[in-house]
Amino acid sequence: MSAGSDPVSPLEQALHAARALVLADLVAQEVAEADVVSMVEDSVVQRRWWVEQWPDGAAYVAGLIAQDVQDALLERYGRWPLCPVCGTGDPHALDVEPELGPDPRWVCHKAGVRVAAVGALGAATGGSSPS
Repeated sequence: MSAGSDPVSPLEQALHAARALVLADLVAQEVAEADVVSMVEDSVVQRRWWVEQWPDGAAYVAGLIAQDVQDALLERYGRWPLCPVCGTGDPHALDVEPELGPDPRWVCHKAGVRVAAVGALGAATGGSSPS
């Protein structure tokens, strides 16, 4: 068993980190139900194949998984995450920027502001206080 001294490959580390960041945002927004967590797992499986084909894209998986989950939630439930910055007008979702790049963050295009890094929505929105 000396084939590899590193038990977790950089690819798997990137996928696990991305999964954790997106789950943290789901928990912060109180939407981490079992079926939603399954959406994250489905995205991780799909993105694992993608990163195996393009290893240089490992730094981009957090933003891609966040977008995958956002799209899946839109199809089933509606917009997520809702913008915590704009208090008036129609509720709208934050967007991930860059769409394909490292260090993804949630932004509100309506207000033109960065709200939080992917994985840090809880800090930006005051955590998950009970309503």
